[in-house]
Amino acid sequence: VQLQAFGGGVVQAGGSLRLSCTASGRTFNIYSWGWFRQAPGKEREVVAASTWSGSTTYYSDSAKGRFTISRDNAKNTVYLQMNNLKPEDTAVYYCAARNSVRFSTTPSSYDYWGQGTQVTVSS
Repeated sequence: VQLQAFGGGVVQAGGSLRLSCTASGRTFNIYSWGWFRQAPGKEREVVAASTWSGSTTYYSDSAKGRFTISRDNAKNTVYLQMNNLKPEDTAVYYCAARNSVRFSTTPSSYDYWGQGTQVTVSS
């Protein structure tokens, strides 16, 4: 499975961005998706995650109420809509996919990773 992420950029605080991530290859093995981010000097952390079906979703405390994860299974694509962005959201954002049927938000449990896309929020 190969993942390709798009949509990062520079935005002012309070603005919005939508990230997208498209999977190719043996996508039928994907059980869940995740969006993670990593700021300089910090560990990679989960932002949002969802099962392929959408039956289970997770948002970090910082993402709740501002970010929305969604999927278009026909396009093998997952999205992260980010609203009311804050300077502390500045990071490289990664999409990831996981084969196991157990839902997880732990980065090390994900099998496939996209290349990362930079999000910079200016104050």
